[in-house]
Amino acid sequence: MQPHNIFYYDPPDPDMLIRIQDEPIDYGGLIEKLRNESVGAIVSFLGTVRNTSINLRVSGLEYSSYREMALKMMGDIADEAVEKFGIKDYAIVHRMGRLNLKEDSVAVCVASPHRKEGFRACEFIIDSIKEKVPIWKKDIVEGGEEKWRD
Repeated sequence: MQPHNIFYYDPPDPDMLIRIQDEPIDYGGLIEKLRNESVGAIVSFLGTVRNTSINLRVSGLEYSSYREMALKMMGDIADEAVEKFGIKDYAIVHRMGRLNLKEDSVAVCVASPHRKEGFRACEFIIDSIKEKVPIWKKDIVEGGEEKWRD
């Protein structure tokens, strides 16, 4: 049984993983999930909360989303990456809720026969997620003020 605060997308290949969750991201577990003898490269991106945002000093971020639509769109993006770049596996996890400085907000990991395609696929996936997926970010400004990002 899946925990109630983790939402999954069902990709065409059941070994591939897309998740939105409230819990911290197990980055090492994602990398280990992708290891197999048919891939020569595991490329990853890990987004972390920093202390500045658009010229503001922040103490954290808060993420929210339209989870079902976000998962569907992340799945479509990942499927496109498989087709365009020939990656063999992926793991994409985005956190929701309030995150403190230095916490991980998103992980994109891809397994590919070769590094070049892996790097291109990883960049394509994270750029597409930021551009298209209904995930919203609120800055928690030092002093307690909260500001939604455009």
